[in-house]
Amino acid sequence: MATFQPPRGTNDLLPPASERFDALRVLATDLFERAGFRRIITPMFEDTALFHRGIGESSEVVRKETYTFLDRSDNSLTLRPEGTAPVMRAIVSNHLWDEGTPIKLHYEGAMFRYERPQKGRVRQHHQLGVEAVGVEDAILDADIVALGWSLLQAADVGGVTLLVNSMGCATCRAAYLPVFVAAMQGRVAQLSKDSQRRLVENPLRIWDSKDAGDIAALEGVPTLADALCEACAAHFTQVRDALTAWEIPFTLRPGLVRGFDYYTRTTFEYASETLDAAQNALGGGGRYDGLVESIGGPALPGIGFGLGIERILLAQEAAETARPARALDVVAIPVRAEDVSHAMRIVRAARAAGLRSDLSYGERAMKAHMRHANRLGARFAAICGEQETSTGAVTVRDLSSGEQTECSIEDAITRMRAHPEER
Repeated sequence: MATFQPPRGTNDLLPPASERFDALRVLATDLFERAGFRRIITPMFEDTALFHRGIGESSEVVRKETYTFLDRSDNSLTLRPEGTAPVMRAIVSNHLWDEGTPIKLHYEGAMFRYERPQKGRVRQHHQLGVEAVGVEDAILDADIVALGWSLLQAADVGGVTLLVNSMGCATCRAAYLPVFVAAMQGRVAQLSKDSQRRLVENPLRIWDSKDAGDIAALEGVPTLADALCEACAAHFTQVRDALTAWEIPFTLRPGLVRGFDYYTRTTFEYASETLDAAQNALGGGGRYDGLVESIGGPALPGIGFGLGIERILLAQEAAETARPARALDVVAIPVRAEDVSHAMRIVRAARAAGLRSDLSYGERAMKAHMRHANRLGARFAAICGEQETSTGAVTVRDLSSGEQTECSIEDAITRMRAHPEER
């Protein structure tokens, strides 16, 4: 009989990776909420038009990578390929600006893109991120960039390079595009087929190409940074000055345009120094001052970022900073069948005290119970035999040192909680 496997481009996240996944979510939530962001949860699928209007018809995601389907009422729906557009839709749907600005939200969830699976790039991946809407201030830009930087430092992913750029405004791009297209016309033969198409449909996307030929063709070509209008140049200077004040190191990358049409002015990316170049982008973001308006809301400016959880886990592994699996604090071992109820009381008390606790199930020899406790990575064994059951006590064995002491359940809990650094 055929066995089922996960669909191509998806993975089962098993312990201990799943535990590191959860630890990262907890870390991010704490950091984001200390910065004034509140959690939002949006649907996994949205009206297809949302992504066409928000991300852009010519983006690679919309053209090739969305999971789009008709529901039973013939409505076209799309599994979300990214997190920003759904959050903006939620802001518009619920008139969140009525409560004042800035609107500061954070999210975490699965994203879906139909692309060729490879290491660090899967069809179902998970992002966490923040969005700040309603304020156009370069200091806010730097605050958002610094928040992502702080999370990656706290997640201990190894070396990270922060790349920053400005994509300017519509006026800047209108002045720049003819110059860029003219410069590329003599290099068309060097471009990939995708970038030859981009040169006609959306020339700026050539800067986002990872193709070696495209990268070589862009060498020496004028950048958008050379064409910033006075207001955008001043804004970008303020962003850089604020990052310096935050003591956040950064590298200017004039060709950094990101992948979606909605970006304006500040763009940034966090690149891992421990992962291969093809998978080193841990995430990034930028300002999107026209996005809310483009989907039917008021003209609210915004900025945010998204970080790939799977990429962060890969970076931790590459930097050899991945935290060890969460071990149990204690395994309660009933020596006889008559001791099981007493062992259960110990497990219940330990869990109530915040200790990770389990019961060694089934009748087996003491050596087998101990092997089981060690296999689970427990710090302590709580042994319940005839004497312990009759007196309401427990024998606590330190599985690292082998020392053991008979004491009350309350004293046992106190002893085990006194070793948090070893749990």
